Amino acid sequence: MEALYFDDFHLGQEFVTKGRTVTEADVVNFSALSWDNNPLHTDTEYAKRTPFGERIAHGLLGTVMHAGLSYKITEGTIIAFLSITWNFLLPLRIGDTVHVVQRVKELRETSHPDRGVLIFEKELVNQKGEVVQTGTTTILLSKKKKD
Repeated sequence: MEALYFDDFHLGQEFVTKGRTVTEADVVNFSALSWDNNPLHTDTEYAKRTPFGERIAHGLLGTVMHAGLSYKITEGTIIAFLSITWNFLLPLRIGDTVHVVQRVKELRETSHPDRGVLIFEKELVNQKGEVVQTGTTTILLSKKKKD
């Protein structure tokens, strides 16, 4: 898919991304990168004694995965990532396959004629159809060049 410009979006428009499976390597690498070595993510025996009964992925790993999955439609037209609000509803488990459902919530003109602000409502959904995380993201996006 070619990247979309601000002009290509309309309110309520919905996009569904491809899926991606959360792997053991993802959790280990994220733990190393973030320095978040909470035993809930890194210690199998400890995690067995938690309400989850097993190790789970870092919540922020889901947030990061959502970004990689959802920004394909604006890759090459996005100018800046402006803000995010995010909610963690259910655990993200190793082996879950997640995808993103995103809807255009708001479109705003800016003082620059070559760009606009786009707000998406998003859901990170697992293979069972459960919404694991939700939030909104605000981006600054290029407009198509006028002839």
